[in-house]
Amino acid sequence: MFRYLIFLTAILALTGCSATHVRPTKVYQTGEKASFNKLTYSVVDAQILPRLGEEPNARIPQHRFFIVQISVSSSNNQPSSIPALALVDDTGKVYQELADGAGVSRWLGVIRSVDPAQTESGQILFDAPAAHYKLRLTDDTDEEDVFIDIPLNFMHEQMNSSPVATPEEATTPAKP
Repeated sequence: MFRYLIFLTAILALTGCSATHVRPTKVYQTGEKASFNKLTYSVVDAQILPRLGEEPNARIPQHRFFIVQISVSSSNNQPSSIPALALVDDTGKVYQELADGAGVSRWLGVIRSVDPAQTESGQILFDAPAAHYKLRLTDDTDEEDVFIDIPLNFMHEQMNSSPVATPEEATTPAKP
């Protein structure tokens, strides 16, 4: 009985000492240089679009198109692949890059790399609701989480150039 109590006490003591592993997290602001894995990232700009292109061939997103203009520099001594990036909202929901960049000028593509001591710049595309996001530079296999904060800013939302009718205009007959 005495051995059982010592054994139980030892197990409880060891269980109490174990802590859940929390991954270190670093969050950079838009415009700051975020370094990770011999690559330095910078978010230059972000735009929110309700569609890409013009009618009748416009691309319509499920939510909104987020076009993020980034710059990636390498401090590696050999070519480095630029991994897929993701948007993460404040609740932790993840939105992956779209594999089709049709309609996006200077789209970086899906398979991309940067040569030693060089910089690649371009745009990446997401389909996500209008919200505050962080651009995730790491994935689950990395030992830390690195993000660039992208504030929600409707100043950059591009609307189509056609006027939108107000409810009053829609119900009022046109004057001859």
